[in-house]
Amino acid sequence: MKFSEFKKNIENLDKNQVAPGDTSEKIKNLEVILEIVKTINSTLILEDVLQLVLNNAIRLTNSDRGFIVLRNSDKELEYKLGLDAEGNRLPESMFNISTTVVKNVFNDGHSKFIEGAQSDTEFDSSKSILRLDLQTILCSPLITENKKIGVIYVDSKHLHKVKAREITGTFEILAGQAATAIRNAQLYNGQLIAYNALNEANIQLIQSERKALKSSIDSEIGQSLQGLVHLALLETESLLRIIEKTQKESAGKIDPDTNIFDRLKLKSIVAIDSIRNIQKFAQVLLETSLMNLHKDKGDLNITIQSVIKYLAAMKKYHKVVFKTELNAIPLCNYDSEQVQHLLVHLFNNAVESKKDVTIKIRSAYKDNFVHVEIEDNGPGFPVEIENPFYEVIAAGKTSYGLYLCKSIIDRHNGQITILRRRPGVIIQFSLPVI
Repeated sequence: MKFSEFKKNIENLDKNQVAPGDTSEKIKNLEVILEIVKTINSTLILEDVLQLVLNNAIRLTNSDRGFIVLRNSDKELEYKLGLDAEGNRLPESMFNISTTVVKNVFNDGHSKFIEGAQSDTEFDSSKSILRLDLQTILCSPLITENKKIGVIYVDSKHLHKVKAREITGTFEILAGQAATAIRNAQLYNGQLIAYNALNEANIQLIQSERKALKSSIDSEIGQSLQGLVHLALLETESLLRIIEKTQKESAGKIDPDTNIFDRLKLKSIVAIDSIRNIQKFAQVLLETSLMNLHKDKGDLNITIQSVIKYLAAMKKYHKVVFKTELNAIPLCNYDSEQVQHLLVHLFNNAVESKKDVTIKIRSAYKDNFVHVEIEDNGPGFPVEIENPFYEVIAAGKTSYGLYLCKSIIDRHNGQITILRRRPGVIIQFSLPVI
């Protein structure tokens, strides 16, 4: 019975439109189950829904205990929850009910109600039923949208008149509404798991991006400082020599009491010492950025597949088509986090140029290098960009530039190059197999 029909029946009963033979007990049961349905629909947490359903099923039927089994991803019935009449959890080891009853109910899609199970000549009592001295069994399939998702089962050692239409009808209604609530909770739980996994992937990628960017910036700054400091040191030392030479040439021509040359030499010496200290700091910064590389032996194909899996779930990539041709390649040493960032950046470049872009990824092994080609069917690089690997961060853009990708590959002693600029882009990077 659908919930709308069930509710309509209650309204009719409330209007004293009670059919002959119906009793006030039926009205009471219908009102009780209406409250139960409201309760189990008040949450989307699967564990809470299961507990509410089973507690109320046991209470409604005055049973000793109850169990819920659900079909898992392997299409097998799996124990989910067991409770006694006091609401105490029953371990899976106590799930020793007749599996024949449960499987038959699930496979047939029809409820089974048994009273006097010990002596019912129409029912072939199983060993578990005989051993547990069960007298009353109610078992209904959990069906929603014509899909069977599991079974709800309650039993008792006491004899109840379960064939009474009021009990069996309300139990089946409860099972039907429970199935909908459980399915909604399962869908919500699946979305929650997917969201958490995606969020975790985003966090990891962001952290990887920050680490790679920091290391790259540290390296860039260190290298730039080394060049500038070296030049400043040469110029300052040259200036000191000029001062010393001029002092000798001007001997006797300038009042020695002014000590102007001594003051200039002192300032030059102080400047030289300061520049040398800066040079040391620049060297430390450069060495630290190189130390941030954490290489480990791994399969580059697996890294590529993991990045695609994470990105494919993002809204930004819903229209993107990934095509892979990942051939057998040997293991190589690389920093997986930084290579992940490299791949994310290259994929982002393609998506930003064309939302419905097709990205082809190919891997191969040749000349002691693992080669990865990333091809897209976007518009390609603008003509005005001569060397994308050396483009600085553009104002108002979130891109760090392909120089960051080059920096990552350089520190892996690899190679990165553009095989095709337009139409579309093909970028190849290679990592050495050591």
